[in-house]
This record gives sequence, structure tokens and C-alpha cells, in this order.
Amino acid sequence: MTDVFAQELREQLDQARLDLASAREAGDDDGVDAYRGRIASLLRIAERHGIDIPHTRYEEGEEED
Repeated sequence: MTDVFAQELREQLDQARLDLASAREAGDDDGVDAYRGRIASLLRIAERHGIDIPHTRYEEGEEED
């Protein structure tokens, strides 16, 4: 069951990353904020369950340099 859970998290994260890119491209600042929050939330869930998912500090909610 853990493998299924991890795969679902990865799929949701992939979709949120695509949605974030689309929001950025469209200049949708509210969408960018929403998808960044979604990504950060999924990463926290993964961490709580010991699922290692490569990510950037920006995806954790940090500001870009």
C-alpha cells in the first residue's frame, strides 16, 4: 500500500508542478500562490510518511533568489 500512496503523491505533485508552470505562463499570480501552496503541502505529507521526493527550496515555500 505504501508504494501506491507514494506513487499517488508523486502524480499529484507532478500535476501541481504543471499547473504552477501554466499559472506562471498566464501571469496568474493567485494561481501561482495556490499551486505553490499545494506543492508545499504535498511535500510535507511526503516527508511525514518518509517518502523522498526531490524538490527545490522554492517548492517548500521559500522565495526564489
